[in-house]
Amino acid sequence: MTARVLALLGAESTGKSTLARQLADALADRGQRVVRVDEFLREFCDRAGRTPTQAEQAGIAAEQARRIAAASRAAPGRPAPHWVVADTTPLLTAVYSEIVFGDRTLYAEAGALHARQVQLTLLTALDLPWQADGLQRDGPQVRGPVDALLRAALLGAGIGFSVVAGQGPARPAAALAAWEAARRTPSAVPALASRWKHWCARCGDPDCERHLFAALRGAAA
Repeated sequence: MTARVLALLGAESTGKSTLARQLADALADRGQRVVRVDEFLREFCDRAGRTPTQAEQAGIAAEQARRIAAASRAAPGRPAPHWVVADTTPLLTAVYSEIVFGDRTLYAEAGALHARQVQLTLLTALDLPWQADGLQRDGPQVRGPVDALLRAALLGAGIGFSVVAGQGPARPAAALAAWEAARRTPSAVPALASRWKHWCARCGDPDCERHLFAALRGAAA
C-alpha cells in the first residue's frame, strides 16, 4: 500500500507550515495514519546559513520529492500511512527558481513529479499578513508573482487544486473540507491531480473560487 499525498503550495507567509502541522494533527485525530514532510529548503537554509544558489535548486527539488516518496512507503515494522502531508513540492522550487534566477528549466520535471506523487493539492491564499522569517522570506512584494506563477504552473501541468483561505481556525477548516470531499469520493482523488479545474475548498464549486480571486487572476494576466 502506498499513501496518498496531500501537498500544500503557496507563496511565503501564507501559513503553509502551520497548516501542515494542523492538518497532520487533525487527520490523526480522525483515525488516519499520517506522516508529515517538512520543507527541505528551510532545513537547507538553517544548515548552510544562506539561501541556495541557482545550481543547488535542482538538488533541493529532488530531495523534497525523495522525502515525499520515502514517507509514502511502509517502513519495517510499520504500515504505510494513509496520508502524507507535504509542506511544498518541487513545483514551488521551480517557481522560486524563476522568481530569483529567471530560470524556468525546473518546471517540466517538477510538474511531472507533482502529478505522479500528489493526489490532493491545496494552494494557500494571500489573505494572511506577511511576516518576516529570516532567510526564508524575500518580502511581501513577491507573494503576488509567486501565487500567479504557481497557479499557471498547476494549470499548465493539468493539476487540479483547492484554494485554502480564512483567518484563524477558518483556514484549517477549509483545508479539512477539501480533504473530506476527497475522502467521501475516493475514486475522485487521483482525478484531482489531473483535472484542469481548481476547486473552492468550502463548497466544491470551481466557479466560486474564480469569483473570489478574479481580481488577483486579472492582475496576473
